[in-house]
Amino acid sequence: MKFFLYLISFIILLLSPFLGEITLSIKDIFDNTSTTYTIFWDLRVPRILLAFFVGGILALGGLIFQIIFKNELITPYTLGIASGTTLFTAISIVFFPAVYISISSVFGSIITILILYFISKQINKNSIAVSTNSILLIGIALSYFYGSALMLVFYMSNLQENYSIVRFTLGSLDTVGFNSAFIIMIVSIIFYTIINLNKEKIKLLLLSNDMAFLKGLNVNKINILLLVVVSLSVGVSISFVGPIGFIGLVIPHIIKLIYKQSADKLFFPVFFFGGIFLVFSDLISRNLNTDSSLPIGVVTAFIGAPFFVYLLIRRNKTQ
Repeated sequence: MKFFLYLISFIILLLSPFLGEITLSIKDIFDNTSTTYTIFWDLRVPRILLAFFVGGILALGGLIFQIIFKNELITPYTLGIASGTTLFTAISIVFFPAVYISISSVFGSIITILILYFISKQINKNSIAVSTNSILLIGIALSYFYGSALMLVFYMSNLQENYSIVRFTLGSLDTVGFNSAFIIMIVSIIFYTIINLNKEKIKLLLLSNDMAFLKGLNVNKINILLLVVVSLSVGVSISFVGPIGFIGLVIPHIIKLIYKQSADKLFFPVFFFGGIFLVFSDLISRNLNTDSSLPIGVVTAFIGAPFFVYLLIRRNKTQ
């Protein structure tokens, strides 16, 4: 089963650059005077690399958040990270067009992290550890606040700015050249390395926070570290491709069902298949014979939303 999944995944990776509105020929991709060469190396390959590493970050980020909060329905998006980056991107588009969108998006994720941390510290000022439940509730409240603020920005924007904001919120993997893909690749490598280096600590968190504390782990410190690392990595990803939902929810659960192992042993499969899932979703969006590519966020939502409902039903049956 696992071998078959990896085989299918590598086939998807190999075929994806050749499939799209224009089907490319292998013999022309090395002819630098041909249109095929430009499409393949400047558009298709960077797009697939971008999709793979963004998908990996979102999927592994979802798994880590589910470990931190002991809740299988939690993703980084639940804490308002996506809403924060979207709001600050919209503000940049409308009021500060000279500011690079990626900078404003990452700034939004940093602001969200700081708000989450300092408010939760105030709520739990008499406690040694910061309550993950408090952070979760604050994140949900922030998401509603950001959503309302975004509506206000929409109201104050013109037609062109409105269109730009909507396109961003739907998610897009449109890219030219390797710059964006290279930046996301570096971020994903750093992100995965940090998670892997803290593997034993995360393994203790899987037992319980109390058990981890008794074994000498500084639970508060590791939780904050993971929150910051995941949130920043997801924030950088969103700044390049927009908010793409459900990957952090769907992929960890599918991998758990297939591998039936402890979550600390699933970091690589979750990262890898998260990337493959987004590459496959992008392949679907580029091959629907429409006038333009379907926004990638729409594809992942069509797949992820029914799965989310299934998880809720399954969770209620097991309780």
